[in-house]
Amino acid sequence: MNNMIPTKEAIEKLSLTEKVGQLFMPAAFINDTEEEIQQLEKLISEHHVGGLCFFHSKASAATNFEGKKKVVVNENSFDTLKSLIKRYQKAATYPLLISIDAEWGLAMRIENTPQYPYAITLGANIDNEPLVFEVGKQIAKDCKAAGIHWNLSPVVDVNINPNNPVIGYRSFGDDKSNVVTMATAFVKGTQSEGVLTSIKHFPGHGDTATDSHLGLPVIDKSKEELIENELYPFQKLIDEGVDSVMVGHLSVPALTKNASLPSSINKDIITGILRTEMGFDGMVISDALNMHAVSKHYPVKGELEWLAFDAGNDVLCFAEHIEEGIQLILKNATEAQINKSIERIWQLKEKATTKEDSTLELTDPSSLNRKIAENSLTLHHGTAADIAAFKTTNFSTLTIKRFGTDQTKQDILDNILEMKKEVEQETEILLLLTPPQIKPTNKFGFFDEEIDFINNLITTKNVVLYHFGNPYALKFFSTEKTTATVIAYQNFKEFQDVATEHFLGSIEAKGKLPFNIEKSI
Repeated sequence: MNNMIPTKEAIEKLSLTEKVGQLFMPAAFINDTEEEIQQLEKLISEHHVGGLCFFHSKASAATNFEGKKKVVVNENSFDTLKSLIKRYQKAATYPLLISIDAEWGLAMRIENTPQYPYAITLGANIDNEPLVFEVGKQIAKDCKAAGIHWNLSPVVDVNINPNNPVIGYRSFGDDKSNVVTMATAFVKGTQSEGVLTSIKHFPGHGDTATDSHLGLPVIDKSKEELIENELYPFQKLIDEGVDSVMVGHLSVPALTKNASLPSSINKDIITGILRTEMGFDGMVISDALNMHAVSKHYPVKGELEWLAFDAGNDVLCFAEHIEEGIQLILKNATEAQINKSIERIWQLKEKATTKEDSTLELTDPSSLNRKIAENSLTLHHGTAADIAAFKTTNFSTLTIKRFGTDQTKQDILDNILEMKKEVEQETEILLLLTPPQIKPTNKFGFFDEEIDFINNLITTKNVVLYHFGNPYALKFFSTEKTTATVIAYQNFKEFQDVATEHFLGSIEAKGKLPFNIEKSI
């Protein structure tokens, strides 16, 4: 990082007010107006903010998770991102630590940038750590091309609850050892390019049925169960050496005297469990403090920021009340407490050796995505022989995939009627199915009529189903009644090509579903 003074010098040189400003990492939005950009520049220069976390736009940020506001598409988001980072760095007294959520690449936040497969797809790659290492490495290269130092990933939650509304496909699966193997490979790949990582969402968001963007999930398990499952990947990765841990907004009664206090602002959980019992002395970052699991319970400006810092967070992500937060921390915290966090922050800043190098190019994900597609394709039901026999019939192909979001329900119902007529006389159907959305809200975007139509096809005809999307969506379909069901996980071209070759018999399915789908039915 340019113009960095050493940690020891920073602790001596910075005023207490400057140090407290360094704890804050507000959100920066790529599609902000010029007026909003100038407001953030002013905040950075006047309050010595330590870092920024980039999002696409206010409409796509955490608390708009339900998708109520329209997200504006900006074809030049990547160039905008790069120029904004330069502007904000110029406004800062000390170099900013720039972060982003890029779990599956910059495409998670920025259009027209490389997209790599979701964690669940990587989890289906059995014994394929080199591919996951390569994903971490490639995403880190893209971060460097933008001027980003810190990728706030990977997710190390063990997705035990198949009805989890927010983790699901973002997890490597429901097997804790597989989660550790894949997450370790991802972290090492990222670190190989000098980019920082953050394992999340401590103490484990995998067994929840509530989305913490909207409410407070409760994990009602004994401490022994949590150590055995939820905490296991965190402990393993901490022992390996990680840059930071992100603490989620969760109620975990077994780990605290105050069950109503979310983990992200809970001293028992951060200082007691994470730091003391699990031995983590590195950087702790809060999950976004604007999320409704915490924000709606603390209407007094600055109080949430103080509670998050006092509980043991070094970096306050998506803090919305910076001036008030600084004042409350200055009033309540000890100098030793502030200095300890500054030491951690500065050491990470020194470690983030990324230069803002505009000559770096974005990666081309195609060949790596192809390899992952070949290694993750999963024969979920039926056999290769069943597909080979099906292929000799006079089968007809039916593709169910929504294009765009402007179709009304009536359009879709009309479409179902068309398809019914189309296949009425057919006995063998090759069904290529892509769920309308990756997130599980509202049955992955399927209407009940679509689900009924597909299940009727499966039960009345010989169907070979290829599924291009979140495999958790298969719980709505009677896959055990198909001739065969093959899971391709993503609808990228590379995954479609591999599925075609598999159907033609030129490659075999090597992947393994990284969770138990039966549990979700």
